[in-house]
Amino acid sequence: MLQINTSKVSRWDQHGREHTVHVQRAGVQRTIRCETCGWRKNTQFLPWLKAEEHLAEEHQATVDPKDT
Repeated sequence: MLQINTSKVSRWDQHGREHTVHVQRAGVQRTIRCETCGWRKNTQFLPWLKAEEHLAEEHQATVDPKDT
């Protein structure tokens, strides 16, 4: 059985630049890491929501590439 241990959240800012936060899973613990600024955070709950919040607050990246 294949198990996925990483995923990512990508958003674009108002200048068209893509910003990505990677989510890595190890058991119940998740580590989120921003490609743009190197920010990291360990979390157990809602890592994708925390990734979206970081992108919006720190990089003003709110445009979801899937919505375009």
